[in-house]
Amino acid sequence: MEHVILGIDVGGTNVKGALVDTRNGDLLSERITLPTNPNTPEGISKQLAQIVKQLNWKGAIGCGFPSVIKSGLVLTAANIHPDWIGVNARDLFRKETGCKVYVVNDADAAGMAEMTLGAGKTQRRGSVLMLTIGTGIGSALFNSGHLVANTELGHLHFKDSLDVEQVLSGSAITRNQLDLKVWANSFNEFLSYLNLILRPDLFILGGGVCSSFDTFKDCLSVEVPVVKAQFNNDAGIIGAAMFADYRGKTI
Repeated sequence: MEHVILGIDVGGTNVKGALVDTRNGDLLSERITLPTNPNTPEGISKQLAQIVKQLNWKGAIGCGFPSVIKSGLVLTAANIHPDWIGVNARDLFRKETGCKVYVVNDADAAGMAEMTLGAGKTQRRGSVLMLTIGTGIGSALFNSGHLVANTELGHLHFKDSLDVEQVLSGSAITRNQLDLKVWANSFNEFLSYLNLILRPDLFILGGGVCSSFDTFKDCLSVEVPVVKAQFNNDAGIIGAAMFADYRGKTI
């Protein structure tokens, strides 16, 4: 079926994949989760191949990847092995899986799902900023519904850190044993900082940390509406499949 695509979300901790109905975002198979270990080009490409094999898949694949991606080329490697820099992930994954693969920044993929079918689908005017809070912090910025790709705002300098991921990501919460409400007060400062720079009309928060959104949402007092991602931690899988569906029809 043309509307069924294998969506894969490569994260700093896990690689997740499932078959997706790109018309409505429904997962049509079990969600397979494998540890991102080793997180080298060889290791991750073999994990993709394992997901393809387990699902007996032979069609197109969309892959959200934790890097600045341009024409399939990996340009950054904050939460993966530095050997990735300069590798064409699209070509590597196509060779390893035998399938046509389309690669996009992981947060951009999640944002596509939320803007098309999820929490941002009615926000067609102004700008929307989605932040994914997991091993790192990803960002997807949309202006009048159009994606501004590869923003990577989680690497902005914030307070005394080299980048905001070091103090406010999900891995930082675990590493520093932070109380969620204490963390949320600091995260609210980051949202206020982003509001000062970008003036979005809506923040969408996704990623693993947002499974506890109801616990900390009252600590977020930034003067912009803040909502939880509708697709939760599946947004990256769904958006990656949607990206592949779109690219397969345009190139």
